[in-house]
Amino acid sequence: MFKKIIVLAAASAALLVAATGTAQAQDKPLLNASYDVAREVFAAINPKFQAYWKEKTGHDVKIDQSFAGTSRQAQDIIQGKKVDVVTFNQVTDVDILAKRGLLRKDWQKAFPNNSSPYYSTIAFLVRKGNPKNIKGWDDLVRDDVKLVFPNPKTSGNARYTYLGAWLYANEKFGGDEEKTKQFVGKLLHNVVNFPTGGRGATVAFAQNGQGDVLLTFESEVINIAKGEEFKAGGFEIVVPPVSVLAEFPVAVVDKVVDEKGTRQLATEYLNYQYTREIQLLLTTFNYRVHHPDVAKVVADRYPKVRLIDPTKVLGSWDDITKVHFSSNGVLDQLLAKR
Repeated sequence: MFKKIIVLAAASAALLVAATGTAQAQDKPLLNASYDVAREVFAAINPKFQAYWKEKTGHDVKIDQSFAGTSRQAQDIIQGKKVDVVTFNQVTDVDILAKRGLLRKDWQKAFPNNSSPYYSTIAFLVRKGNPKNIKGWDDLVRDDVKLVFPNPKTSGNARYTYLGAWLYANEKFGGDEEKTKQFVGKLLHNVVNFPTGGRGATVAFAQNGQGDVLLTFESEVINIAKGEEFKAGGFEIVVPPVSVLAEFPVAVVDKVVDEKGTRQLATEYLNYQYTREIQLLLTTFNYRVHHPDVAKVVADRYPKVRLIDPTKVLGSWDDITKVHFSSNGVLDQLLAKR
């Protein structure tokens, strides 16, 4: 009888350990920190990944999300926010984390396409009938045109807008830096609202009626113009013939996943974004993708635009950050003159 009790106790303990181990495996949620207008994208991706993970491992996984301007997200992570993966819209904001030792310095080699599963560019959203006749970057510096886009100090989205204007003017003026500064300074002067993130800019323009032009990612411009939320506004899309290449970098936050034991889960989560199914899903949110089969299928969906890679003109992202986005850099100097 005593032996039977011991056997039952041992069996119960084994079941408790097994159950605890399973619970621990299931109770480690993955936290993804992303850019401000990515809510709908990951609301679509996450359930698919959860189903994939359940089928592969037999475990349920909870995915928590954080959305904000990526510069703000990076600062939160530096200050201790336990984020497993970042899915940002600005390389510099991932580089900051690497420089602080939170993830590997060669993080762009961890996943394909410089760790950028998809990409976009900066486009313009105008009001019904395009009353200001906006066609390209030159129209944005006219005295009668008012703009809305996020604050480049807090938003990767807005930094691409800044760089798009700079790269266009740099070509227009044959590399004349002073004329380029004047052009970009005038564009910044025409901004009537600088929300901290892309979603705030969308609300300011589409819901609150501020400005004549909203500058944001092409994907977001199309989503606003064709989506149900703001359909009544009759907004129209303008994609300039020349704009900036906007990559959407992803990375595993090494320090956090090693502490939490979530490295495999985090890595698989990011790899999953490169699968054909998710690449096709991303095009439904109007992102441009690298997957050759998918890119071919949707090629006619996107306007023809010549995309300029900032690093091919302005040097490395380190160089761009030091010159343009550091304290008292060119951006600060131009903002001070608004």
